Amino acid sequence: QVQLVESGGGLVQAGGSLRLSCAASGKISSFHVMGWYRQAPGKQRELVASHSAGSATNYLDSVKGRFSISRDYAKNTVALQMNSLKPEDAAVYYCYASLMRTYWGQGTQVTVSS
Repeated sequence: QVQLVESGGGLVQAGGSLRLSCAASGKISSFHVMGWYRQAPGKQRELVASHSAGSATNYLDSVKGRFSISRDYAKNTVALQMNSLKPEDAAVYYCYASLMRTYWGQGTQVTVSS
Protein backbone atom coordinates (compact mmCIF):
# COMPACT_ATOMS: atom_id res chain seq x y z
CA GLN A 1 0.00 0.00 0.00
CA VAL A 2 1.22 3.48 -0.87
CA GLN A 3 0.17 6.66 0.88
CA LEU A 4 0.83 10.23 -0.19
CA VAL A 5 0.35 12.87 2.48
CA GLU A 6 0.32 16.53 1.52
CA SER A 7 0.87 19.56 3.68
CA GLY A 8 1.40 23.28 3.31
CA GLY A 9 -1.81 24.58 1.78
CA GLY A 10 -3.63 27.57 3.16
CA LEU A 11 -4.72 31.13 2.60
CA VAL A 12 -2.33 33.69 1.18
CA GLN A 13 -2.63 37.14 -0.32
CA ALA A 14 -1.95 37.67 -3.99
CA GLY A 15 1.77 38.05 -4.50
CA GLY A 16 2.56 35.84 -1.55
CA SER A 17 4.18 32.43 -1.35
CA LEU A 18 3.32 28.96 -0.18
CA ARG A 19 5.26 25.73 -0.11
CA LEU A 20 3.48 22.43 -0.57
CA SER A 21 5.06 19.20 0.54
CA CYS A 22 4.14 15.60 -0.15
CA ALA A 23 5.57 12.55 1.57
CA ALA A 24 5.20 9.08 0.14
CA SER A 25 5.18 6.01 2.33
CA GLY A 26 4.61 2.37 1.69
CA LYS A 27 6.02 -0.41 -0.42
CA ILE A 28 7.51 1.76 -3.18
CA SER A 29 10.71 3.56 -2.32
CA SER A 30 11.30 5.27 -5.66
CA PHE A 31 8.77 6.52 -8.16
CA HIS A 32 9.41 7.30 -11.80
CA VAL A 33 7.49 10.57 -11.60
CA MET A 34 6.23 12.71 -8.75
CA GLY A 35 4.38 15.95 -9.11
CA TRP A 36 1.34 18.11 -8.58
CA TYR A 37 -2.02 18.58 -10.20
CA ARG A 38 -4.62 21.13 -9.25
CA GLN A 39 -8.34 21.48 -9.67
CA ALA A 40 -10.35 24.64 -9.26
CA PRO A 41 -14.15 24.58 -8.86
CA GLY A 42 -15.86 23.92 -12.18
CA LYS A 43 -12.57 23.25 -13.97
CA GLN A 44 -10.72 20.17 -15.06
CA ARG A 45 -7.76 18.88 -13.12
CA GLU A 46 -4.55 20.18 -14.68
CA LEU A 47 -0.93 19.22 -14.33
CA VAL A 48 0.98 21.95 -12.53
CA ALA A 49 4.47 20.48 -12.29
CA SER A 50 6.21 17.14 -12.52
CA HIS A 51 9.62 15.81 -11.64
CA SER A 52 10.83 12.68 -13.36
CA ALA A 53 13.63 10.33 -12.43
CA GLY A 54 16.77 11.91 -13.85
CA SER A 55 15.56 15.33 -12.69
CA ALA A 56 13.55 16.31 -15.74
CA THR A 57 10.91 18.85 -14.76
CA ASN A 58 7.81 20.08 -16.50
CA TYR A 59 5.58 23.05 -15.67
CA LEU A 60 2.21 24.40 -16.65
CA ASP A 61 2.86 27.47 -18.79
CA SER A 62 0.99 29.79 -16.45
CA VAL A 63 3.21 28.91 -13.48
CA LYS A 64 6.60 28.95 -15.19
CA GLY A 65 8.97 31.31 -13.46
CA ARG A 66 6.79 31.41 -10.34
CA PHE A 67 6.60 27.79 -9.18
CA SER A 68 9.46 25.41 -8.57
CA ILE A 69 9.27 21.68 -7.98
CA SER A 70 11.88 19.77 -6.05
CA ARG A 71 12.29 16.20 -5.02
CA ASP A 72 14.15 14.38 -2.27
CA TYR A 73 14.77 10.83 -3.40
CA ALA A 74 16.15 9.74 -0.05
CA LYS A 75 13.04 10.88 1.80
CA ASN A 76 10.64 10.04 -1.05
CA THR A 77 9.14 13.51 -0.96
CA VAL A 78 8.23 16.16 -3.48
CA ALA A 79 7.70 19.84 -2.83
CA LEU A 80 6.20 22.71 -4.76
CA GLN A 81 7.41 26.20 -3.99
CA MET A 82 4.82 28.68 -5.17
CA ASN A 83 5.78 32.33 -5.41
CA SER A 84 3.97 35.39 -6.73
CA LEU A 85 0.66 33.64 -6.26
CA LYS A 86 -2.33 34.88 -8.18
CA PRO A 87 -6.04 34.45 -7.48
CA GLU A 88 -6.23 32.12 -10.47
CA ASP A 89 -3.81 29.76 -8.71
CA ALA A 90 -6.45 29.00 -6.09
CA ALA A 91 -7.42 25.34 -6.24
CA VAL A 92 -7.12 22.03 -4.50
CA TYR A 93 -3.61 20.78 -5.16
CA TYR A 94 -3.04 17.05 -5.44
CA CYS A 95 0.26 15.29 -5.13
CA TYR A 96 0.79 12.27 -7.35
CA ALA A 97 3.41 9.61 -7.80
CA SER A 98 3.73 7.16 -10.65
CA LEU A 99 5.38 3.79 -11.07
CA MET A 100 3.36 1.38 -13.23
CA ARG A 101 0.27 3.11 -11.83
CA THR A 102 -0.51 6.50 -10.36
CA TYR A 103 -1.08 7.16 -6.70
CA TRP A 104 -2.79 10.28 -5.37
CA GLY A 105 -2.76 12.34 -2.23
CA GLN A 106 -5.93 13.57 -0.61
CA GLY A 107 -5.47 17.16 -1.78
CA THR A 108 -4.67 20.40 -0.03
CA GLN A 109 -6.54 23.65 -0.48
CA VAL A 110 -4.75 26.75 -1.70
CA THR A 111 -6.70 29.99 -1.45
CA VAL A 112 -5.35 33.25 -2.84
CA SER A 113 -7.05 36.48 -1.86
CA SER A 114 -6.88 39.48 -4.15
